[in-house]
Amino acid sequence: MASLNRIVMYQSSRKWFEDMNLAEMEAAEVSGKHGRRYEFKSYERFRFPAHDICAGPYTDEAGTVRQFDIVLANQVWEHLDRPYAATRHVLEMLRPGGYFWVAVPFFIPYHGDPVDCSRWTARGLKNLLIEAGFEEDRIRSEQWGNRLAGLRNLGENWPPEYDPERDNLDNDPAFPICSWALARK
Repeated sequence: MASLNRIVMYQSSRKWFEDMNLAEMEAAEVSGKHGRRYEFKSYERFRFPAHDICAGPYTDEAGTVRQFDIVLANQVWEHLDRPYAATRHVLEMLRPGGYFWVAVPFFIPYHGDPVDCSRWTARGLKNLLIEAGFEEDRIRSEQWGNRLAGLRNLGENWPPEYDPERDNLDNDPAFPICSWALARK
C-alpha cells in the first residue's frame, strides 16, 4: 500500500506528466523507482550513493555527460550532502527542453539512509531550482500536508500507510508533509 505522505504528490505529478509525451522521452532516475510507473521510451535507474549525483553528472565510458529528456528524483534530495551541486549536475544532463521532477519530504521523522540533511517547502524547492540555474517561469512546485497526517508520521509504524477510510487528504498550507516540483530546462 502507498504511503499517506505520497498520495497527493503522486496524483498531482501524474497530472503534470499526462501533459508530456513520455513515450518519446529517455528517462533517468536518481535512486527511487517512481519512474517505473510510466511508459518512457527508455528508463535507467542510478542508485544513490553508488551513483553520487553530488560528485558530478552521470557520464558514459568515454567521460561524456549522459543526456536525458527527464530526470526524476523521488525522496532522495534530502539525503544529499550537496543538493545545490546535484541540481546543477541534473541541469547539465538535461537536453534542451528537458524536465527535472524532484519530490522531497518536509515534516517527517529523521531517516538517515545513509544520511538525512535537508527539508524544503514548495517555495524552498523552487528557490533551490532557480539558484541552480532553472528559470523561475519554467518551474511548477506544490506541497501537501495537514496536522492529522503529521500525527500519523509520529506513530510507531512509519511511514504511515494510506487508509482512505481514516486519512484526510485536505491540504493545510501551513503544515506541509512533502513538496515536489517540475522544472524545465
